[in-house]
Amino acid sequence: MFDKLETLDDLFEMQLKDLYSAESQLVKALPLMAEKAKDGRLRAGFTKHLHETEQQVQRLERIGQSMGLDLDGHTCKAMAGLIAEGQETMSERATEEVMDAALIAAAQRIEHYEISGYGTAAHFAERLGQQETADLLRQTLEEEQFTDTKLNELAINYINQKAE
Repeated sequence: MFDKLETLDDLFEMQLKDLYSAESQLVKALPLMAEKAKDGRLRAGFTKHLHETEQQVQRLERIGQSMGLDLDGHTCKAMAGLIAEGQETMSERATEEVMDAALIAAAQRIEHYEISGYGTAAHFAERLGQQETADLLRQTLEEEQFTDTKLNELAINYINQKAE
């Protein structure tokens, strides 16, 4: 919980802490998703995105340091819920093909949440005259959008057909 939200600066700080928590949680969840994936391309995609997510955490830490912010201490409840939902899905009995389709669906929910968060935070940074921070946030936004596109292509062109 935050003491106050009186200015865009306050809201921006909250957004950064939320993103940092979300990404930190995802670093722990992605190896489980990769392990559960049976399709090699999907597994490789999760592993690649894990490395990207680790870099995104470092990027957020750099932003926090440059702004004199401690990004620890906040829990992103939305990401916790998305991950919990994904873990629940992973515990279901399903064929390998259907499980891979379910993993993509869960991952895309996560990506869409992150896309929303990074788009908002980058806009706030621009409004606050923090162009370098906005550029770093947009870099992550582009990575999240690319990951979502790749997941979508894999689902539409391959995984969902196998799951039928």
